Amino acid sequence: MVTRKPARWSGSDEALRAVQVAFDVELAVMDAIRTAAFHNNLSTSDQIRQVLDLSVSTRPKRPRLTVSLTAHDYTLLAQRYGLEEGDRLAIKERVTQDLIRFAGSARKR
Repeated sequence: MVTRKPARWSGSDEALRAVQVAFDVELAVMDAIRTAAFHNNLSTSDQIRQVLDLSVSTRPKRPRLTVSLTAHDYTLLAQRYGLEEGDRLAIKERVTQDLIRFAGSARKR
């Protein structure tokens, strides 16, 4: 049985064929790439593509920070904020407030 993919998925063909590559390099190289990416307002991936003279996506990207949180992390954060462990949206909102406060105090330094 052959199934057809929806037409709306056709644009993802190239992305599905892309392969993520990790580079084991010295800390100085990682720092240089990260610093250049920061100054150029690029992701580290886009900075590497720029260094390699490859095309860089011009699509607007939603600026965001990510972190992996375990169930234990959520338990600790819920206790810290006095929230229910299962209320992950409220925990996320409180973490966001902490990050905003951190950024404000970092700018004053």
